[in-house]
Amino acid sequence: MSKGHGILDTIFDQLSPVHPDGHKFIGIAAAVTLLFFFLYPPLGWICAGITAWVIYFFRDPPRVTPLRPGLVVSAADGKISGIEKVVPPAEMGLGPEPRTRISTFLSVFDVHINRAPIAGRVVRSIYVPGAFLNAALDKASEDNERRLIVIETPAEGDVGVVQIAGLVARRIVTFCEVGDTLGTGQRFGLIRFGSRVDVYLPPGKNALVSVGQRAVAGETVLADLQSIEPEREARNA
Repeated sequence: MSKGHGILDTIFDQLSPVHPDGHKFIGIAAAVTLLFFFLYPPLGWICAGITAWVIYFFRDPPRVTPLRPGLVVSAADGKISGIEKVVPPAEMGLGPEPRTRISTFLSVFDVHINRAPIAGRVVRSIYVPGAFLNAALDKASEDNERRLIVIETPAEGDVGVVQIAGLVARRIVTFCEVGDTLGTGQRFGLIRFGSRVDVYLPPGKNALVSVGQRAVAGETVLADLQSIEPEREARNA
């Protein structure tokens, strides 16, 4: 261990900051915990555990984002649950040509901060009300409450991102508006509490990840729009 970096420093290095959107929820949970400690301590301990989980849920760890032009990074933490060639939702205005859709499922234990998959200008942002089905289901892309965002890149074509509410999630939060310019890996929203994020690549572009793989928002490379590499094959071992 280097001089001046003790055990406490190591512990604090592992702690992630909390996103400001979570402060009110943490405050409410902490207040309820204190109330129950006063009224009925055993229940207070249960509430303390829930408060700790709320803090954990809204964690916002820093990420190291690759910045080479053409790279598309994951917009969400979680498991790659699907890679399909489908026609994008009509609301996105991306045309009738099938595109590769990469779906990432977020459990309630994953980081829920969403990050821009590529640098560009937000040219479309549409909220679509809907149901709250299990986000892992294919039909969640069409039936669930969602926010659709289209990012226009200078040279690589448009990339679509869809935040999809899940069985538990009841609130989609988006930090960007039409006309905003996003950098690759920049925070653009979050979903509470368990959800899915779909990324639509430009036509003819392939995924460089596989179903079942764990993705890290802002870091995991989903695709390279400047490469002609075919879709990757993988195996679970």
